Amino acid sequence: MDIIFLRNLKIDTVIGIYDWERRIKQTVILDLEMATDIKKAAKSDDIADTLDYKAIAKRVISFVEESEYKLVETLAERIAEIIVNEFKVPWVKLSLNKIGAIRGARDVGVIIERGSK
Repeated sequence: MDIIFLRNLKIDTVIGIYDWERRIKQTVILDLEMATDIKKAAKSDDIADTLDYKAIAKRVISFVEESEYKLVETLAERIAEIIVNEFKVPWVKLSLNKIGAIRGARDVGVIIERGSK
């Protein structure tokens, strides 16, 4: 198994359970690891033969910017579903960081792994 990754993808969105959080956009940071087989792409040197991480990033950015979830858990789950289902990725590891959510802590968030069934 090979892995294509995106790290430190920063996106502004409405996220949170408190009234003040529902009125502003906050930055979340995503790290993605996606399973794929790069052998065909390495041989052909053709983008059509690999996982197009730019297309994935554009789709995720668009989705997250338009979302208004209360929980980071829900947002992470929906992003993973998009990656697995729309891009036919057999396995994804997703870290979603809601920076500054807890006073005294730089980072807080979730890490999930999902795969196709």
